[in-house]
Amino acid sequence: MRSSFDLSPLFRSTIGFDRLSQALDSAFQGSENALSYPPYNIEKLSEDDYQIVMAVAGFESDDVEIVFHESTLTVRGKAKADDGDKTYLYRGIAGRAFERKFQLADYIHVSGANMVNGLLHIALKREVPEALRPRTIEISKGGPKQIETKKAA
Repeated sequence: MRSSFDLSPLFRSTIGFDRLSQALDSAFQGSENALSYPPYNIEKLSEDDYQIVMAVAGFESDDVEIVFHESTLTVRGKAKADDGDKTYLYRGIAGRAFERKFQLADYIHVSGANMVNGLLHIALKREVPEALRPRTIEISKGGPKQIETKKAA
């Protein structure tokens, strides 16, 4: 379902904002139900370390695929085959397939992942290149310098 908003005039005179247009486009797409499963948290652990924690009860590590391409992190879960020999009176643990995408900012990279007690932990780290980091300029100590001025003749 496409949105009724046409954002193309906004991007006619801009260059290099392709990811912004894709992010706006994807924000207007998708159903509310698809965006709620599986539930997740995004945690800031330190200045440069983040973590995504997803509740993937019923999935094993072999059932989950994590792909990081360009600036998009995609987490996919494959649905397990239903056990035909079980009879459920109530089935509240979802075991359906899922795909969740996260747009990561520049210089954010996936540094690892692990699964503990039905929670998938994806570690993210911001690695800003040294040339782009702020640097302190040392101020030299010394007496005031005279600025030469030319006298009008």
